[in-house]
Amino acid sequence: MLVDVLVLLGGLALVILGAEWLVDGASSIARKAGLSEFLIGMTIVGIGTSMPELVVSLTGALKGNADIAIGNVVGSNIFNVLMILGVTALISPIAITRENKRRDIPLNILATVLLICFGMQHTLFGVGGSDTINALEGGVFLILFAAYMYLSFKTGNVGDEKEEESEKESTKDRSVFVAVLMVIAGLAGLVFGGDVFVDSACRIALEAGLSDKFVAITILAGGTSMPELVTCVVAAAKNKGALALGNIIGSNISNILLILGASALACPLTFANMKVVDLGVITLSSVMLLVSAWTGRDNKISRWDGASYLLIFAAYMAYLLLTI
Repeated sequence: MLVDVLVLLGGLALVILGAEWLVDGASSIARKAGLSEFLIGMTIVGIGTSMPELVVSLTGALKGNADIAIGNVVGSNIFNVLMILGVTALISPIAITRENKRRDIPLNILATVLLICFGMQHTLFGVGGSDTINALEGGVFLILFAAYMYLSFKTGNVGDEKEEESEKESTKDRSVFVAVLMVIAGLAGLVFGGDVFVDSACRIALEAGLSDKFVAITILAGGTSMPELVTCVVAAAKNKGALALGNIIGSNISNILLILGASALACPLTFANMKVVDLGVITLSSVMLLVSAWTGRDNKISRWDGASYLLIFAAYMAYLLLTI
C-alpha cells in the first residue's frame, strides 16, 4: 500500500510538470499562429489531455468491460465541469465568448443528449433490443467529431478577441519549434503521469473492496481527468481562462464523440449499469455551463458559479458513496 501511495504521488508530480509545459507551449503556438487560445485549448490541449480516457475506455471495450468504458466517460465529463471548472473558477473567473455561447457549449449539450439517446434508446423510446451504443452509432459519433473539428478550425482565426487580449500579452515569446517541443513533452508527461496515477489509485481502491462501477465513475474518472484538472488550474493561475474553458469543452466533446465512438467500433457498449441519477448529473453539468453563459452581466463563469458546481459535485459523490 505504501509503495502504491508513493507511486501515486510521483505520477501526480509528473502530471503537474507536464501541465506547466503544455499550457506555456500551447499559448505560444496560439499567439504565433493567430489562433484563439480557446481553440488551442479545445483541440491540442483538450484532445491531448483526453488520451488517458481514450486508453482506459478503449482497453475496457476490447476486454468486453463496458462498465469501465461508459463509466469512465460519464464520470470524467461530470468531473471536468463540476469539479475542474468549479475549482478553476474559484481561482479566477473564466470569460465566456459569444462563440462559446452560440456554438461550443450547445454542441457539448448536444453530444451529451446523443450519448443518452443512443445508449438508452430502448428505455427512452421503446425501440431496439438493448440499451447499447453499437458500431453504427459509434461511426456517427466519429463523423460528428470530425465535422466539429473542421468547423472549429475553419472559424478559429479569432486571436483578436477582447476576452483574450490580456492573456496573449502575458504569453512569453518562444519560437514555434520550442513551443511544439513543450507541447509534446507536456502531453507525454500528462499521459504517462496520469497512467501511473490511475494504476496506483485503482490498486488502492480495489484493495479496499470497491466495485468496478464505483472505481470507474469516481477514482478512475477522476484520475484520468487529472491532466485536465492540473492543466486548468495552471491555466487559471497564468490568467489563461480561455485555454482552460477550451480544454474542458474540447475534452468533454472528445470523450463522447471520439472516445466512445472509437470504443463502440471495437465492441458494443452497454448502459445496463448506468442509473438515471448518473445520466441526470452529466446532463445537468453540461446545461449548467449554458446557464452560466447566459446569466449575469460579465459573461463569465464566476466564483459563485464555481462554488455551486462544487456543491453539486460533492452531493453526487455523497450519493455514490451511499449507494455502493
